Amino acid sequence: MDMKQTLVMAIRSQFMRPCGFAGWLVGWEMALRSSNRKRNVWAVGLLGVEPTDRVLEIGFGPGIAIRELSRRATHGLVCGVDHSEVMVRQATRRNADAVRAGRVELRCGSAEHLPAFEEPFAKVLAVNNMGMWRDPGERLKELHSLMRPGGRIAIVSQPRCHGATAETTVAAGREIAARLTEAGFTCIRSDTLALKPPVVCVIGEVS
Repeated sequence: MDMKQTLVMAIRSQFMRPCGFAGWLVGWEMALRSSNRKRNVWAVGLLGVEPTDRVLEIGFGPGIAIRELSRRATHGLVCGVDHSEVMVRQATRRNADAVRAGRVELRCGSAEHLPAFEEPFAKVLAVNNMGMWRDPGERLKELHSLMRPGGRIAIVSQPRCHGATAETTVAAGREIAARLTEAGFTCIRSDTLALKPPVVCVIGEVS
């Protein structure tokens, strides 16, 4: 493996699990990138968060969607789980007022090792995160069990593989929809955001 390949792999690993000073810089870059902000705000809007909702985000990164969720769940609770301690600190700082007010709780964890929650959730969000899960089908079943009847989940994907196209996004959406159906979610639908490559958000509900 040459120096260029080593550098590319090191950068990719930081985007997957930011750590140290480099991870802190990656987090700020993700927060400042306009496409990331558009993607997160758009996805939160599709969830239809109500003021009293309990909401969970898996893999919240620098906390952009957490901020948007807390603006809507003004009398509810927004919980977040991310496997990067750097992102937990950065997102906590970005959402400091809501954290102090007790409307946002951010924890270090992963989809495979979710912390215990006292009450079920009305909404669940995962943006560009499901591809990192071990056994996504089992993880979605577990999330289904943590949601109340009538709850809604949104799984968002913007393919980042080399040469990703609109067709890549369509294929990703179909896979997500199939996994949600297998996990017991109903009323599956999808929406697309016109970025390059396009972003797909697949939504399912709990009967």
